[in-house]
Amino acid sequence: MRKLIVFTNLSLDGVMQAPGRPDEDRRGGFEYGGWATPYAAMAQAGESMPAIGALLLGRRTYEDFYAVWPKQKESPFSAMLDNMPKYVASTTLVSPLPWMNSTLLKGDAAETVARLKQEVGTDLVIMGSGALVQSLMQANLVDTYVLLIHPLVLGSGRRLFPEGGATTTFQLVGTRTTNAGVVIATYQLPQENR
Repeated sequence: MRKLIVFTNLSLDGVMQAPGRPDEDRRGGFEYGGWATPYAAMAQAGESMPAIGALLLGRRTYEDFYAVWPKQKESPFSAMLDNMPKYVASTTLVSPLPWMNSTLLKGDAAETVARLKQEVGTDLVIMGSGALVQSLMQANLVDTYVLLIHPLVLGSGRRLFPEGGATTTFQLVGTRTTNAGVVIATYQLPQENR
C-alpha cells in the first residue's frame, strides 16, 4: 500500500499560502507571497525530503507548477518533475492534461486517492495543494507530514490546519534545523489514528 506524504512550507502561525513567489496566490488579498524564498529550506531539506516517486496535486498547484517548471530546463528539478507521474485532483480540468505523465483523477478526490493508495507503486507526495490536503486530512488519508516551519509569523493567509478542524495527535519521527532556522519536522499519525 502506498503512503500519502504532505511536504509543505509553513510559517510559525501555520500559513502555507504562496511561499514561493509574490504572484503565486493572492486569494483573499494575501500580500506576502514569496515569504519562504529567502530561507531556501527546500534546497536544504536533504534527507528529510521524501523520496518522490509520484506527485499528487490539486488543480491550482498543478497549473502553477506547469507554468513554471517545464520552462526551467537548466534545473534538474525540471526534468525530474517532467518524468515522474503526476496525479491531479480537479473537477474543472479535462483530459488530456498538458504536462507529460499527468493523470486527471475523476470523481470525489478522497475516494479516488483512497483507491490510488491501495495500488502498488511509489508513495504519493503532495506539495502545496492546500484545499486538497485538507479534504484528504478529513478523510484520514494522510500518513506523514513533512513540515518546513519557517521562523516568521504572517498573521494572515490560508493555513494548513484551519480553524474548526478535528483534534488530532501526531508522532514526531524526525527533525532537523537548516542554517536559516527553518525546522524540518516529520510527523506521522499514530497507527490507531489512521
